[in-house]
Formats: sequence, structure tokens, C-alpha cells
Amino acid sequence: MPEVVERTLQRLSEQLPGRVSMPGDARYAAATAIWAKPVGRVPRAIVGCRTPEDVQSAIRTARDSELPLSVRGGGHDWAGRALCEGIVIDLSGMNGVLIDTDHRTAQILGGARASDVVAVTDPLRVAPVAGSVGAVGMAGLTLGGGYGALIGRFGLALDNLLAAEVVLADGRVVMATDDIEAELFWALRGGGGNFGVVTSMRHRLHVLPSVHSGMVLYPWAEAKAVLVRYVEMVADMPEGLTAQLGCVIGPDGMPTVLIVPTWCGPPDEGEARVAPFLKLGTLLAGTLEAKTYGRSLTVFDPFLSNGRRTFMETCWLPVLETASIDVFIGAMERAVSSGCAIFTHEFKGAASRVPVEATAYGLRRDHVLVEILAAVVERTDTPAEQQHRQWARDTLHAFDLMALPGGYPNLLAETDTDRVAKSYGRNSERLIGIKRKYDPDNVFRSAIPLPVPSRQMAGM
Repeated sequence: MPEVVERTLQRLSEQLPGRVSMPGDARYAAATAIWAKPVGRVPRAIVGCRTPEDVQSAIRTARDSELPLSVRGGGHDWAGRALCEGIVIDLSGMNGVLIDTDHRTAQILGGARASDVVAVTDPLRVAPVAGSVGAVGMAGLTLGGGYGALIGRFGLALDNLLAAEVVLADGRVVMATDDIEAELFWALRGGGGNFGVVTSMRHRLHVLPSVHSGMVLYPWAEAKAVLVRYVEMVADMPEGLTAQLGCVIGPDGMPTVLIVPTWCGPPDEGEARVAPFLKLGTLLAGTLEAKTYGRSLTVFDPFLSNGRRTFMETCWLPVLETASIDVFIGAMERAVSSGCAIFTHEFKGAASRVPVEATAYGLRRDHVLVEILAAVVERTDTPAEQQHRQWARDTLHAFDLMALPGGYPNLLAETDTDRVAKSYGRNSERLIGIKRKYDPDNVFRSAIPLPVPSRQMAGM
């Protein structure tokens, strides 16, 4: 069997000269240098795809050689699902962005990151709906959900997906829209990369000459008072104003409260809308100012570092209130290293008005997404990893009595089967049926988790 695999990979190399890299190659090292440090066996080969035809060849090779298959876009997934021990389809070279003549939509290739898109849209004074970080791949963000600062006005990233070109497990290339391959299009919006390789997307753009945003920092000694004032303030914020809360470890080794407000409404209202965030306590640092949407996606850049062993937990809260504030404070005071942090993302307004059956995404009500991050900063060993993993789990369980069922599928692990099913809710069975139709052999299994079929469905 190893000889068969080697011959198959050699044929692929001849078919795609210069596109297939193996361990030891410089291109291989670059493609496997993703945000979360990979663990376990390394990929047999990386295929740097430039066209849908290249993707077809890679899928066919993986199937012929019975090797696992994964897709690398932005490479920012916390669980390292971009890599597998078989063949990795690397879309990072497919990062083009084309804006239509009326600036209302953008054609975005499958490997483009949010930063690639805003580099083109900012000069045109329009914006896509992206997340919080420019380094994140637009395809992975969109297919799984896509929380971000524009969510109140324009919904999730997936709510702004208009069409997708998909290479299926059987090699066919199809276009999915509301009218063509409608079931596939429904599943793509929330079901992740479980149905094929998205090589191109068409996204809605919004007129947005600027946002008013930035980051402000407050001392931990005032954390309780600052967070109470924050909770009181965000309860009445308009849809055009969102705020992301973070509890992180500062350079001095002490926890710090950070807040990132963003106003995406009329520019002349921006300064007044965000000004209250400067008065929540004794301001340590930070400015809030008018800037392009693209610049607002760079605010977390100083905190990003590739190659750390990363553990993530997540939950949905109906609202932030006193009990959840106490959990934030208690967790950060027990943090095991500077790699421990907690962030929130709002879900409201336009995102909440989408009917739950309109897309595969399973929760369409106002809520707060909590992201619990534990990254091992030092050169790691098993005890350090276990400490970080346990801190993340303990923090998650501290929210148990107040959390909604399920959690954000983009941040759930494959082993969270019960929570995954609850995340998709009544969309679960439809999603399972579409998976069986488009990928009956589960070729695309290195993606965000899907609900597990019930016994009744498994016997059909």
C-alpha cells in the first residue's frame, strides 16, 4: 500500500508540476505553519491549488490512495483542522478578490483572508461582513458562521453569502445559490466545509466609508466596577454599535480588561457613540477614532502568534450579567499563564431577525458568544498542556448554569457530539441528510463537527 500511495502522489506531482510539496520542502513548511500548533502525524503531501481543476485532481488522488483529506484556507482554526495526515488542499494561493462594477458584491476566491478582501474594498468605501481579525480566512469564517463588529446591522458573514462554487467529493464542480443546488447552499451557510471545497464565493458588500473603533484597556483592580458599567451600557446599544469584551494577561503579568467598541452607523455620530467606553474606569491606554473597516480588523494583531499549542472552549450566554461577570473575574485570577484569555462576541439585530430555518445556523436569538482561549506560550510539555486544557474546561463549566444549549460550531471539538447536536437544533436532521447526499463517503471529515445521525437515521 505505501508503494501505491507513493506512485499516486508522484503522478499528481507530474500532473501539477511545482504544486505538490512533501516534508522537508520550504513550501511544505510554509503551508503547515498555521495559527494553532499542529500535533500528531504530519501530512503526506500539500497540494498548492490554483484552480478548481487542481482541487479536483487533489480530491481524486486522495480517494484513489485512500488518504485523508483536509483543506487549508486561512489556517486560523484553533483545532488545526486545516491539516491531516494525508493530503492537504492548500488554497492560500487562491486569494484573489474581484469587485463588481456597482460595488455591491465581491467575488472572493477560497483562500482569501479578510485582510485580502478589505485591501480591495476599503478604497471603494464599501465593506464585506468579516470577523474580528484580518488574518482569518473568509471561506472558513463564512461557512461556519462569522461573528463580527457589523453583525447588528448586516448579520453574520454567512448571511451575506450569495453564491459558492464548490468542488464536490465526486469531482463535480457546482455553483450553489438560493435557486441552484439550493439544499447545498442552505447547508454551506453554517455547516462548514463538510460538503466540498469552496473555491470561490460571491459576497454582498455594504456602503461603509468608515467605522469608529479602537481598543481601550482598564486595570484589573477595577474589573468588577468596569464590567458592571459595561453590562449596563451594552444592554441598550443600537444595532450599529457593537462591543467586544476581553480579559487578558497584560505585559506586567496581571489580568487586564480590554474593550473593542465599533460604531458602523452614520460617521458623524461615531465619536459620540463610542465616547462612553472611555469613561468606564481609570483608562490605562487606548484610543477610539474613525478609521477604515480594514484598519479596525488589525486591532488584535499584536496579540496574534502562530505555532502555539491551543485549547479552546466556548458557550452561548443569553446576556451578560452579574453572575457571568463573576465567572470572568474568577477565571482570570486562576489563569495558569499569559496564554489564558476570555473574549465575547455579540449576536443581535440583523443576525437575530433571520429565521432559524433559513440557513443551517441553529441559533437565531440575541446572545453573547464566549470564547475561552488557553495557549501554551512556553516550550511545552505534557503537564503544561494539561494545565491549560483544564483551565479552559473549568472556565467553561463555571458558565454551565447560565449558558444556552450548544455552542458555536466553529469553536466546538469533534468530541462535543451532544453540544453539536444542540447547536444545530431542529436543523440537525436536514443537515445530516444533505451531508449524505453530497458526501456519502465522508471525504470531507476534517471540518467543523456536524450532528451525529440518530439510530433511526443511521439505519435508513
